[in-house]
Amino acid sequence: MAYVLAYDIGTTGVKTCLYKVSDKIEHVGAKKRDYNLYILENGGAEQDPEEWWDAMRVTTKELMASTGVHPEEVKGISFCSQMQGLVLVDKEGKPLRRAMSYMDQRATEEIKKGIAYGIQIAGANIFKLIKSLYLTGAVSSSVKDPVWKYKWVEAHEAEIFKKVYKWLDVKEYLLLRCTGEFVMTEDSAYSTFLYSTRKGCKGWSKTLCNIYGVNPEHLPRLIKTTDLVGGLTAQAAEELGLAEATPVFGGGGDATLIGVGAGCVNPGETHIYWGTSGWVSTIVTKQLVDTTAMIAAIVGAQEDKYNYFAEMETAGKCMAWAKENIANADAFEEMIELAVKAPAGSSGVLFAPWLHGNRCPFEDPTASGMFYNLKIETTKSDILRSVIEGICFHLRWMLECQDKKIKTGETIRFVGGGAVSHEICQILADIIGRRVEVVSEPRNVGAVGAAAIVGVGLNRIDSVSNVRDFVPVARVFEPRSANKGRYDKNYREFKMLYKENKHMFHKIARIH
Repeated sequence: MAYVLAYDIGTTGVKTCLYKVSDKIEHVGAKKRDYNLYILENGGAEQDPEEWWDAMRVTTKELMASTGVHPEEVKGISFCSQMQGLVLVDKEGKPLRRAMSYMDQRATEEIKKGIAYGIQIAGANIFKLIKSLYLTGAVSSSVKDPVWKYKWVEAHEAEIFKKVYKWLDVKEYLLLRCTGEFVMTEDSAYSTFLYSTRKGCKGWSKTLCNIYGVNPEHLPRLIKTTDLVGGLTAQAAEELGLAEATPVFGGGGDATLIGVGAGCVNPGETHIYWGTSGWVSTIVTKQLVDTTAMIAAIVGAQEDKYNYFAEMETAGKCMAWAKENIANADAFEEMIELAVKAPAGSSGVLFAPWLHGNRCPFEDPTASGMFYNLKIETTKSDILRSVIEGICFHLRWMLECQDKKIKTGETIRFVGGGAVSHEICQILADIIGRRVEVVSEPRNVGAVGAAAIVGVGLNRIDSVSNVRDFVPVARVFEPRSANKGRYDKNYREFKMLYKENKHMFHKIARIH
């Protein structure tokens, strides 16, 4: 048995979790602390790296005090983190500006100059697209991709850009604070779209750096998710209240380790995540890309296995917005209880969950949320239920887009905050028409995945492919046929909402 610390670095806060790893991954305790997300008028979304570290520092000390576990008993540390951030640091490892979040969409001019010109497919210059697809199996065609954030800083903050020593992601900055090492795990590197997955030339690609105009000297040393980065420095240990030289392992991004924590580690296994954002991910053994639906097989935690990944920008964020602005509820449970008073199908009301643009199956930063088919008799319950159903419809849309290229799982592992609610689990099962399994810690799966990485790094778990044996299923939901006809009808109409309103989204965006 070994105690391990897992830090789940989310969009709005850090959850610091302590686990025992033996024949299962057993939760011991957790502490959470929020930090700020700075939304700017020009499409910017930023965070302060010092706030991440401060949240880690406070929660670690609180957790160790509340559990009574001695610092020397902690045998390893790792991270599960939000991805596609941009943290630019100097030679001393100090951030040169606030970190740009994965949500940042300022770089509209940079992406036009960099790739969205000439003869295009899926918004990318065909010649650059072909080279990128050959080397990575994907292409940096979203304004929210980190390379365009990097180019935005270069174009708009030249004095800051001159001082850049390394380009890090969120987790990588925290690894630096813990160990003093400038590194990046392969999954984070892949999400920059500068990492070649071609056999015989895996690693940072000079060709891609040339295509996008990136200085390769800015890119850190590459490591695997299970690699030992180093031990806690004396300063980091003192600030966190842990033992100096405690082993720190690479860890992974949320898109990598939430699937591991869900126990989806073998080919054909599919999980759906409902957190601040939402996604559908299936394990595959070869790289695939669907440029029309914006789905790609991305590097994960295992050699020669990929996550065929489709993402929506806002899922739980829609629920939080509805709770605050419509439900006037003190808790999500209260809001959900009110929502399920409405009939399946929400009396015909549809909700489009695009509160911060969208990525898949269409990339459009101007897409906006909307309610459709409101009538004088529409109730608050109808509106709230439509929010839940709208998120589920979009998840089904992405799942069916995956089915066009691969075979997704007949049984779906459902994780994230949405999976805590029995009602949401059942609505999801009804809408996608598949069996839904929920693990014992659906809200903490990222931390469970990080703990599993430490377990593999410490040789307490044989390999990542064995993690499913350590993650038990707690609840099962079967689809109910009674609601199928109503949901199928609403789903067909839901898919038309973007097509019919796309021009209006663009028109309104130009005005504002």
